[in-house]
Amino acid sequence: MTVIVRPPPGLAGARRHGDGEGSVQVHMDADARIDSARVFAVYGKGGIGKSTTSSNLSVAFTRLGRRVLQIGCDPKHDSTFTGLIVAANDFDSIFAMNRIVTAIKAKEKNYPVRLGGVIVNRSAGTDQIDRFNRATGMRTLAHFPDLDAIRRSRLKKATLFEMEDSPEVRLAQDEYLRLAESLWNGTEAVEATPLKDRDIFDLLGFD
Repeated sequence: MTVIVRPPPGLAGARRHGDGEGSVQVHMDADARIDSARVFAVYGKGGIGKSTTSSNLSVAFTRLGRRVLQIGCDPKHDSTFTGLIVAANDFDSIFAMNRIVTAIKAKEKNYPVRLGGVIVNRSAGTDQIDRFNRATGMRTLAHFPDLDAIRRSRLKKATLFEMEDSPEVRLAQDEYLRLAESLWNGTEAVEATPLKDRDIFDLLGFD
C-alpha cells in the first residue's frame, strides 16, 4: 500500500514533543503497524498545489497497480517516510521550500523522516530551482508546467486521469506516472543543506 500524507500547518490539541521549539507531533498507538506500505508526505507553501499533486499522484499509483490511502492530516511517525516538497520556479516558493528543508533536517534527529526532493509545479522553467538545487544539494523529482489542462482539472475538481484525453492531459499524466514509478522503486534520501535567508536573496538576485 502507498500512503500519501498532506500535512496541515499544525494540529490543535496535539501534545508537544522535545524535538524543537514550537514543534507539534501526533503519535500513534505503538502496537499499530503499516508493514510494507510506502509513506510519502507532500509539503509546500499555501496554494502551491499540494492537493493537486497528492490526488494525481494517488491515481498514478493506482494505475501502477498499487493500493493507495491518501490522508489529509499530520504524518504518523511509525516508519520511515519521504518528505516531498512542491514548489514553483519563483522566489516565494523557493524561500518556503528552504524553510521546509530546515524543518525536515531538524526532524531527522528524532524521527525516521527523510527528504525526497522537489516537484516543480505551475512553472514553464526551472532555472531558479535549479540554482537552489545546486547550492543546497536538493533534487528535482518531476516538473509540471503551467498547463491549462491542469487548471481545468482543478476547476472541475477532478484528477488529470479523469479528464478528457488531449496531448496536454497525456503529458501531465505521463509525468505523474513516471514520478509514481520512480518513488515506488525507491529514491535515495537527499542530503540537502538549507541556506540562510540572506543567502537566498543573494542567490536569486533579490535586494
